Amino acid sequence: MEELEELKRRLEEERPMVWDSFPDIGLYMDQVISYISRQLISYDGGEALTPAMVNNYIKDGLLPRAEGKKYNKTHLGYLTAICALKQVLSVRDTRTLLENGSAGRDPEKLYAAFYQELSLALDCTAEVLDPDLSQEDLPRLALRLALRSYADKLACQRILSLIAPQEEKQERRKK
Repeated sequence: MEELEELKRRLEEERPMVWDSFPDIGLYMDQVISYISRQLISYDGGEALTPAMVNNYIKDGLLPRAEGKKYNKTHLGYLTAICALKQVLSVRDTRTLLENGSAGRDPEKLYAAFYQELSLALDCTAEVLDPDLSQEDLPRLALRLALRSYADKLACQRILSLIAPQEEKQERRKK
């Protein structure tokens, strides 16, 4: 099946830009929106990033403020991660994950870890796609992928709940 073969190929080959490929100059909001729209695989247009979303991520503490009106590599790295994670996590859970993952790490190393895990996940999913499946086999494959997503989300939520109480204790100590 051509469509499955194309999906498998995209999952195996398409990756966001690596840190060193991010622009060295600051980008304005409209440039950031355009850039991020090309960072992740999507079908049917997906949910497009908007300036309002970027501003909300800044207000929610997910993203550092722009330097003047320009966004740099750090912003592009965080926005790439946020746009991928928001597909499966709440803003609160995304913040918990990013805050704990970034503790003591510079943004470049944090992005490298994200990139590595994303690549692994995409490769893992590509492995289960058999382009020779018949139309009748697609519902079972979709079910397998959905249930794997369910199981992964359960595990992720439990792990985040183990992380979150530590955050709350640290917040109370600060006050």
